[in-house]
Amino acid sequence: MKPKNKFQKQVFELSKTLAPITKVQKGWAYKNCFQHIGIRNAKGFITCLDCGHSWKGNSELGDVLLGAECPQCSAKLKVETTRKRVFKQSEYFCIVTTKENFQVLRFFLAKYHARTGKKANYFISEVVQRWIAPNGKYETIARTRPLSYYEDTWNFSSMLEIRPERDHHHINPTGVYPRQRLIPELKRAGYNNQYENINLLDIFRTLLLDSRAETLLKAGQTKVLRYFAGNNFHKIKDYWASIKICIRNSYHINDVHNWRDYIDLLCFFGKDLHNAKYVCPTDLNIEHDRYVKKKREWQDRERREEKKRKALESEKKFHEMKSRFFDIQFTDGIIQIRMLESVEDIMQEGDILHHCVFVNNYHLRPDSLILSACIGDKRIETIEFSLSKMQVVQCRGVHNKNSEYHEQIINLVKKNKRLIQKRMAA
Repeated sequence: MKPKNKFQKQVFELSKTLAPITKVQKGWAYKNCFQHIGIRNAKGFITCLDCGHSWKGNSELGDVLLGAECPQCSAKLKVETTRKRVFKQSEYFCIVTTKENFQVLRFFLAKYHARTGKKANYFISEVVQRWIAPNGKYETIARTRPLSYYEDTWNFSSMLEIRPERDHHHINPTGVYPRQRLIPELKRAGYNNQYENINLLDIFRTLLLDSRAETLLKAGQTKVLRYFAGNNFHKIKDYWASIKICIRNSYHINDVHNWRDYIDLLCFFGKDLHNAKYVCPTDLNIEHDRYVKKKREWQDRERREEKKRKALESEKKFHEMKSRFFDIQFTDGIIQIRMLESVEDIMQEGDILHHCVFVNNYHLRPDSLILSACIGDKRIETIEFSLSKMQVVQCRGVHNKNSEYHEQIINLVKKNKRLIQKRMAA
């Protein structure tokens, strides 16, 4: 794509003046970005795939040997027993440099092809450049890439040109060349190449755009910076007051995701987010899990209350369906059985006996009549009586278990079902 504005034109022209990758840089990439492999055959001979040298090994055939050194090229090898003879690897590495007042990230694709008994072949080519101005504005120069599921599929015959932003331009390299050149703004912000596994484009732009990133970096809160860097950095404002408390108390946030969830939970329960007692827990996992459990219990209560509110709204419907059966009650002198005449009464029945008579809306079933068996003021069992079959469908005590009066209750209902029949005929 041709440069369209002054910024793109400036970047494109400067890109042409970048020095080609050096032999030393290539050698570093080959040594540090690949898993160097040694192949052991059935007789115990090991072959280095880097230089093709073979020698008699000492380890057992079934073992994977890490860190074995080739006697000829001194490569540190991962030795494994296999019949495989051809090996391929593809990895990205990055060179951090500057050009005039731009911070430049140069991403290279390195490929490794080895065959047992022969010296390995390497290929390296630059695929993406990121040009970052001191104000955080950036531009991408890259080769084209055909549509493919494979990350290392690039069109190497295409030129490095200005390209619109694409997902495949966001490269996390296997290695970053240790000799880095930085623009003055990044040096002042405290960045140096000791911070690993950080997306460099996101970190550099965040450092240039927001002074809070510099605070995090200089305070050693690199995991927090890594977590929020890039397009998500604006979200840090919701946690910044608590982060400053952590910095003030020399509390390093190691599990940022869990800590962020934990702060959200504290906020939900109205805790003081400026208090080190809360935001700097001695054991984050224990406190996080405790508040997760607390919120889950709160949500369960809210769901139950919502169901109760909806149930109370159905009181009118319940009255219309079942009012003709109200006042039904009978006893054998010990057990009293009566009709539950309100939704609130049914809720209490379910809560006291710890079963689902209310939760499952048995009281709103046209065919069901809900009765309660009591001895004095103590509820013993809840009865569901079928109006179509004129029989007990189920009779449940505490936690859905039968009480010692279970058979007595069922027989008492059978003897008095004529009372229900009279109400139906009325």
